[in-house]
Amino acid sequence: MNKILRRIFTVIPAILLQALWLYILFGWLAPWAPLIGFVLSILSFLFVLYLLTKRGESTYKVLWLLVILTFPLPGALLYLIFGNKRTTKPLQKKLSAIKPLPPAACQTDALYASLSAENRRMSQTFKWIQNKTGLLPRINRGADYYPLGDKMFPVMLEELEKATRFIFVEYFIIENGHMWDSMVEILARKAAQGVDVRVLYDDLGSISTYSEKEARKLRQKGIRCAAFNPLVFVKGTLNCRDHRKMLIIDGKTAFSGGINLADEYINHIEKFGHWKDIGFRLTGEAVENYTRMFAEFWDAFTQDPIPEQFLEAPSPSADNREQDGYVLSYYDSPLRADAVSNELYIDLLSQAEDYAWFYTPYLMPGDALLDAFVRAAGRGVDVRIIMPGVPDKKLVYRMSRSFYPVLLEAGVKIYEYTPGFVHAKGCVVDDIAGTVGTVNLDYRSLFLHFENNSLFYGASLLKDLKADYLDTLEKCHERTLENVKTSFRKWIVDGVLRIFAPLC
Repeated sequence: MNKILRRIFTVIPAILLQALWLYILFGWLAPWAPLIGFVLSILSFLFVLYLLTKRGESTYKVLWLLVILTFPLPGALLYLIFGNKRTTKPLQKKLSAIKPLPPAACQTDALYASLSAENRRMSQTFKWIQNKTGLLPRINRGADYYPLGDKMFPVMLEELEKATRFIFVEYFIIENGHMWDSMVEILARKAAQGVDVRVLYDDLGSISTYSEKEARKLRQKGIRCAAFNPLVFVKGTLNCRDHRKMLIIDGKTAFSGGINLADEYINHIEKFGHWKDIGFRLTGEAVENYTRMFAEFWDAFTQDPIPEQFLEAPSPSADNREQDGYVLSYYDSPLRADAVSNELYIDLLSQAEDYAWFYTPYLMPGDALLDAFVRAAGRGVDVRIIMPGVPDKKLVYRMSRSFYPVLLEAGVKIYEYTPGFVHAKGCVVDDIAGTVGTVNLDYRSLFLHFENNSLFYGASLLKDLKADYLDTLEKCHERTLENVKTSFRKWIVDGVLRIFAPLC
């Protein structure tokens, strides 16, 4: 709490200066109020036309239309600061300014020929993601699934002990405690041995758990550390957070999934009942995408570029393990025109023939994804969503439940995890495809955050994901239309909350 208060007191002067400037401006313009009102009405009309013709999520447009029509000037200013992609230009500028990474050491022609022979439609999906993100598909030769953070954490420590060249750490939340302290002990020791150790964390995500003071302590141990998009004053990039989670070791091993670096994620402490999360470990050439994702961010948002030799992937010919399907690891960016994960989930639902099962802690999809769930269930696909039984954010939980009726009416099955909170993010479709990553099924995650995700096809990891899903279902309570019926008052409240879902 003290950390939050200190940050608030730091930001307040900037906010007050902005408010004072607006107050002076409005006072100076007061004599021309009628004319200004007329001009604002014209501008509001033009703003509405602009939003209607602009490509984008319709739910988001509805919010801004209501705000701008109700409060023309403040609404327009808010949109220009927070709602317009142009406000992300400072981030885009930094990413564009970095020296281009060396070409990836991967020839995809043979891979796509093989994948297309197995499943031409899925090959097209992989190719689309590559075109949108610039990241390449890989032959999967080693991917291990972990149904809980408790299971993955000991393996993370074991792999950290093996590091000889570099360790890259990037997480939304870092918090001092058993998990992070255990990792720091190894990171500091490895740094003393000459291993290049770098830590990148999201400033707002860790606002109450980590601070520049803790970062300085890491640097004193020889560990490079930086905060992503620091919150020093209110700005348009405030909404764009680094929600990615990845640990990369020597370019040979990578961990990812929903698990942050805090004790509740490994059930060392209890916050909202039992914490259900999932993750995975990649080994071999497929790790290269994670190394490149981290390097791009680190080079863009710090002044300490990563040596190019760290970006060299292990030679595929040196890995004699059998092929275990395919994997394409990528990251989402609010700077792109296309919301890749949102489109991917719509695509996977359209391809599903037997079933499509999802984990998510929050359920606030845009209209296109919502319709994809409805259409899949309408075709007879077994569509299921596992949600938390114990919420971590009650208002967001209420918003998520407001989407239940339309999904249940369409035949989508919704389950809530009785023992506690589900933080898992993933899906499995027809035994052949699935994802594990950091992407929630809400607007913020699908459209506003930087996220990372891995799409697997034909990998044995999917069997483990499916088995875990079935095991988790046994600990869930199924929601039905009978137990989600709402009163008129609740319907009104849910309707209002739905309008603001894109901001939560």
